[in-house]
Amino acid sequence: MTGQVRTVDGRVAGRRGQATRQKLLDCLGEMLGSSPYRDVRVIDVARRAGTSPATFYQYFPDVEGAVLELADTMAKESSSLSGLAAGRPWAGKAGWQTAEELVDGFLSFWQRNDAILRVVDLGAAEGDKRFSKIRTKVLSNLTGPLADSVKELQSKGKADPGVSPPAVAGALVSMLAAVAGQQKSLQSWGAKRSELKPSLAFLLYLGVTGRKPTR
Repeated sequence: MTGQVRTVDGRVAGRRGQATRQKLLDCLGEMLGSSPYRDVRVIDVARRAGTSPATFYQYFPDVEGAVLELADTMAKESSSLSGLAAGRPWAGKAGWQTAEELVDGFLSFWQRNDAILRVVDLGAAEGDKRFSKIRTKVLSNLTGPLADSVKELQSKGKADPGVSPPAVAGALVSMLAAVAGQQKSLQSWGAKRSELKPSLAFLLYLGVTGRKPTR
């Protein structure tokens, strides 16, 4: 862990304190993967981390405060998503490869962070601006570069000039996020897991370029 980490009362935490704080966050993250967010209690997180509720409260005001810390860290790590779209080719077979790699990278990121992303989605849906801001930050890492890709194709006469790049990009990224969070439901409707990625890549390529992909 780098940089200064402070306790709730403003003191700078030492190395041991930082390790304890990180362990509490790690345990909370594990618990969010198996328990509903609203059911997670401070005493349970502390017990799992091998410490006390009093120690938990040294670093976080409550469970929600710790969840926001996890969400903020995830949002910072999501900056890597921009590399899946920024400056990538969208013509021919290279474009199809871009679509495939973007879908694969996005779904992999979502799977790694599924527990905290579910909480972020819940908070955003309930109107909590803190969670809404984090969700927007995560998805903006793709919407911006995708919008730029559509603009570039339009400038070269290779995409419909009548479409709005931000609207197209926003719709496509929203689709990816919705599918990433509902994969089990899709499978219950008959969508095989092996068919999901190529189907998303097809829709993504079609949305960006307005053309069927060359595979």
